[in-house]
Amino acid sequence: MGKKTRILVTGSAGFIGHHVVMALQDAQFDVVGLDIINQYYDPALKYDRLKVQGFEKSQIAYNTCVCSADTPSRKFIQLDLSDKGGLEELFAEKQFDLVVHLAAQAGVLYSLDNPMAYVESNLVGFANMLEACRKYPVKHFLFASSSSVYGLNVEIPFSTNHQTDRPISFYAATKKANEVMAHSYAHLYDIPATGMRFFTVYGPWGRPDMACFRFAKYIAEGRTIQLYNQGNMWRDFTYIDDVVAAVMKLLRRAPKVTKKKRAHEAPYRLYNIGNNQPEQLLEMVALLERGLHKKASIDLLPMQPGDVPVTYADVDALVAATGYRPHTSLAVGIRKFLDWFEAYYAAQPIEKAA
Repeated sequence: MGKKTRILVTGSAGFIGHHVVMALQDAQFDVVGLDIINQYYDPALKYDRLKVQGFEKSQIAYNTCVCSADTPSRKFIQLDLSDKGGLEELFAEKQFDLVVHLAAQAGVLYSLDNPMAYVESNLVGFANMLEACRKYPVKHFLFASSSSVYGLNVEIPFSTNHQTDRPISFYAATKKANEVMAHSYAHLYDIPATGMRFFTVYGPWGRPDMACFRFAKYIAEGRTIQLYNQGNMWRDFTYIDDVVAAVMKLLRRAPKVTKKKRAHEAPYRLYNIGNNQPEQLLEMVALLERGLHKKASIDLLPMQPGDVPVTYADVDALVAATGYRPHTSLAVGIRKFLDWFEAYYAAQPIEKAA
């Protein structure tokens, strides 16, 4: 039997990272997960994701690689990406074939008060990842970007051909910086790089700070939810299974350039990963109400800083490259999310989602 493809997934205790790890494990890849497990939201949820992946909390030691006894190709390491030396030691030891870089400090609002957290994780950490990929070359570097990079762009649907030089949050600015940084390394060092602009991802094991999870929790508790721009907000909600399917298809499609075009092109691509179908935020609230059999208390507020009224993904490039188009309807996705939500909190206080 030949050597298995070894893949590093950063942010593996996070929402998208967890689902990507599970898909890669199912596909029999040799998977190494990495996460800092910080306090941005309750680490208990992150440890529970890791437990599903095959790790107990007692197995996890900071900066120490561990693996479950019965699955030697399943590994996890807790590491801060700002630790350049530790990261390069990991790359030297494991000799990764592919990297799916999903680790980042997330959240638009949090970036208003805590910008340095984004500098350390999204800028310093991202640069350290690129350097590790340069020193220990990989066949493909996939990384998470965000629909937030479109900023003040008013053309819809959002296309990767549109200008994205007017971000309106520091979080978005760091994600745009990641795209530019990755392009420079692709051009200078021939590191095949693919950026994935995710659009409002939701689903089981989601992030408690995002609207779907937060609203479900507040409705269940009888607390008031806040809707900005007087509720006139539209989002291209993308179900997690569609995101994972796109990642898995892109994984084996490393960008290439012909020698003839080499002077003008880098092995670098950008893709929107969205449902190509904006929905009003109030519709999501209505679906949560029906699923939870409980009416929401709603407070309508003006637009908040750093936010935009609509996101809408043009996914033609993704479809052309992979043949895959995200398709899960909001009604189906919310039902699947609520099935998980209710099961997860059935035997424990709902406050665990705080």
